[in-house]
Amino acid sequence: MTVFMLLIFFVLLVLAMPIGYALIMSSGFAIILTNEIPLIVAVTKIFQPTQSFPLLAIPFFILSGNIMMGGKLGERLINFATALVGRRNGGLGQVTVVGCTVFGGVSGSAVAEASALGSMMIPWQKREGYPPAFSAAAVAASSVIAGLIPPSIALILYAVVANQSIAALFMAGVLPGLLLCFGFLIVCSLSGRLRQFPKLTEKMTWSYLLLVFLKSLPALMMPVFIVVLLRAGIATPTEVSIIAVTYGAVVSALIYRDMTLARLYKALVHTAITTGVVMLVITSSNLVGYILTVESVPTLVANWALETLKNPLLIILMLNLIMLLLGMFLDLPAAILLLGPTFVSIAQAIGLDLVQLGVMMAVNLSIGLFTPPVGTTLFIATAISKEPMGRVAKELLPFYLVSLLVLIMMSYLPSMTIY
Repeated sequence: MTVFMLLIFFVLLVLAMPIGYALIMSSGFAIILTNEIPLIVAVTKIFQPTQSFPLLAIPFFILSGNIMMGGKLGERLINFATALVGRRNGGLGQVTVVGCTVFGGVSGSAVAEASALGSMMIPWQKREGYPPAFSAAAVAASSVIAGLIPPSIALILYAVVANQSIAALFMAGVLPGLLLCFGFLIVCSLSGRLRQFPKLTEKMTWSYLLLVFLKSLPALMMPVFIVVLLRAGIATPTEVSIIAVTYGAVVSALIYRDMTLARLYKALVHTAITTGVVMLVITSSNLVGYILTVESVPTLVANWALETLKNPLLIILMLNLIMLLLGMFLDLPAAILLLGPTFVSIAQAIGLDLVQLGVMMAVNLSIGLFTPPVGTTLFIATAISKEPMGRVAKELLPFYLVSLLVLIMMSYLPSMTIY
């Protein structure tokens, strides 16, 4: 049954079928063709994830991000990032990186970040004389930091799949997110210096930096209070997500004073659409995971890895190579949900901490978001910049190098994720 399912799934992917439909159709056809699982069980497995309390955090975190990102927040954060690093070598590229890191603490979604920041930063950099392909590359790569900085949607999904603490994963995701930020800043600085990118000429004073920092502070505090509430055990992730919505609404209405009924309606509609897409992938992946479990595929793969490779370091390398390959063709949520059960079995067999595995998967599969041929943030950035994908991919080479270095550290240095 698994063979039938995988064959149908890859055929549908080649035909450009959306991933959620491809998953549910391939698993459904496999069940009908083999008649090994009752249809009522299949329907139950599709419905089952909708009853998960932790998954309620996803729509609320998405809504909080939409509420705050839809108003003056973006302008305030970009002003802060510009005052902080804008006058350095490759300054506007560095503004993009810092902006994406801060936005990641609000949105939790790389795709939303690439759309929101890309539409602001890429035209601005083009006007200032930056190569459009480099501008697109900086946005495509930096936006994936949102998949690591709390409230990361990817880490929430992994926590549900692996039955791990969302709070522990959020804490573990902060360091790799900051390492990616630091590495990308170095890439932008060296590129600006070696290629003589134009610098901003506006004078930035300490008083102005303090002013824009204070204006951005309500937004900057969002990821901080999420981590504090979770780490202190004050609230569950779902409760924190509801608090985040309330906080975002209060900040927009009373501090930034840009909340309108039209903007609230737009945020609710966008949240409903995004949640629908994510839940379709989650429900269909649950059925696929059930089929794999019934046929003991995770256990068989884990046993094969132990018998063939034996060395845990080689097994971790194998896991990374598989994720790098599949991440080029699958969206991050689908890849986590599909690979999660099997990889958890392998990790338990070799003694790999499951929190470390979650961070490793998030970093690895995030690289796929800006890697051809199906990189989502890469497509968004190239569409905004109107540059050929090949030219943008060439500019991404140093960003790939930094990402792979961070991935290696997360994979082989447990102390960087377990603390």
